[in-house]
Amino acid sequence: MAFMEKKSPGKVLLDDTVPLSCMIEASQNLQSHTEYIIRVQRGVSAENSWQVIRRYSDFDVLNASLQISGLILPLPPKKLIGNMDPEFIAERQEGLQNYLNFITTQHMLSNCELVKKFLDPTNYSSNYTEIALQQVSMFFRSEPNWEVVEPLKEIGWRLRKRHFLIKSKDRPKERQVLSWADFGPDMFLSDKDLQSTMKLLPSWSHPYIYPVTFATASDSSALVIRMYNEKGTLRDYICKAKPKDPFMKKYCNPKKIQGLDLQQIKTFGRQILEVLKFLHEKRIPYGHLHPSNVMLDGDTCKLLDLENSLLGLPSFYRAYYTQSRKINTTEAIDVYSFGHLLYEITYGRPPDSVPVDSFPSVPSTDIVSVLQSILSAEAWKTNMPTIAQLLETPLFNDVVLHNTEKPQFKIPTKLKEALKTAKECMENKLNQEQRALHRYKRLTRAQSHHGSEEEKKRRKTLARKQAKKSKQSVTENEVDISAKSSNSNNVNSGSGASSPLTSPSSPTPPSTGVSLVPPPLVAPPKSETDLPSQSISNANGAGRAALLTSIQSFKKGHLKPTDTNDRSVPTIK
Repeated sequence: MAFMEKKSPGKVLLDDTVPLSCMIEASQNLQSHTEYIIRVQRGVSAENSWQVIRRYSDFDVLNASLQISGLILPLPPKKLIGNMDPEFIAERQEGLQNYLNFITTQHMLSNCELVKKFLDPTNYSSNYTEIALQQVSMFFRSEPNWEVVEPLKEIGWRLRKRHFLIKSKDRPKERQVLSWADFGPDMFLSDKDLQSTMKLLPSWSHPYIYPVTFATASDSSALVIRMYNEKGTLRDYICKAKPKDPFMKKYCNPKKIQGLDLQQIKTFGRQILEVLKFLHEKRIPYGHLHPSNVMLDGDTCKLLDLENSLLGLPSFYRAYYTQSRKINTTEAIDVYSFGHLLYEITYGRPPDSVPVDSFPSVPSTDIVSVLQSILSAEAWKTNMPTIAQLLETPLFNDVVLHNTEKPQFKIPTKLKEALKTAKECMENKLNQEQRALHRYKRLTRAQSHHGSEEEKKRRKTLARKQAKKSKQSVTENEVDISAKSSNSNNVNSGSGASSPLTSPSSPTPPSTGVSLVPPPLVAPPKSETDLPSQSISNANGAGRAALLTSIQSFKKGHLKPTDTNDRSVPTIK
């Protein structure tokens, strides 16, 4: 088995399907214009972030280019006078942030080259059409029987894949499509095994796989040739689109959409499930099922781009299924993708979000049952159904397929082992990404809960209770210390020891009790019978007599507040 552990020199390590998120951190005025400083992050790691600086005019140019999508884009309007006013700049910054949020969360826009270059000019500065033309020209030098008729600009969604309409000099009226692609981040085959597999592609045949005319690979990219189909793909059929039109124009916001009738849904669904079952039995990973990768040949659906997984290209739905840790195998990926496709051929459009909470009415409840088993929130918490289980559902188990063509798939034993290992590596990498995303979500939820108003109120209430307990504890300690000090000073005064006095030269403050220098003392009782027995009993005879005499003199008016020279008793007001 030849398994490539080292990265190929030509391999593209960047996964273009990883979402970009961005936040306008600040704005700065330079002469007659304002620049906006944008923090962009790829995926969940804050370490994988950078800054880009854009003016409003840059946003305007991007917005004009994205009009081909047919979507209503929320770009703030232009303003010629007063556009340097601080309040206006703050308002515009908020509007531009909403615009960025929109284009980075809309699935097709977020994956388009225009948006990628706007937010990440470092990694997307290359001209992939020029690169593809150079590679194709080199191929034509060794295969002079082919020539380019015209480039098929942007008919697909991939940034690093280009398509050309070509013809053979032997059959000049016959049109074929040449597809060129860079290697992707999930390519785990060695160069030798990849070359062997690509050479086998034209020999593989199946009634529900679109045939390959020619395939080859270099050390950094590959190209595949197929017959051109003027009717286009399953998505072209649903959106009433022309196959040669740009991807965003055809599919972002199609004016005319039409779901399939019940019999078409049953037949096409059964055909697709049959070929997926066959591929998994052969241990050939697919993972690239969506309506644009299904060619319509009369009443038959045929899968396209079988080479994508061999080249390590990320899936169209990858940003969706990485959200669920239950979609953790190549079969589960194909099942999820089938659910997405089934939704689209039923309703004529993809779901607004996944998981799907509710499903509109359909011609058969059997369709909803299958969709719920794949796309519902409950399905994402449990395991996906298997392809075999889907074939046994009432929606598909009674479909009779009339195509009796026998598949032809010859794979050498060593290559089977290499494909199996590559499949396991893909699944391990996916599981690692899902675990990282799961940890990030837990952390985000914890931070969100910590910053919520309800949590803030709870923490404030808890802090008040703790402060109250602390204050009560301090008060009790002070009372205990005061009582102990009182007892100690009473004993000392009875034995003739001197007590601290207020300064004779200081004015006497208003009467609020006994005014003493710390340590504090307890004020004398109202009568001799109210004296603490412990204080009296602990004093000696002379001290007790002096204390009682002082109290009696005070009651009779003989002792005045100014008599402070007698230091044997406290000063009393």
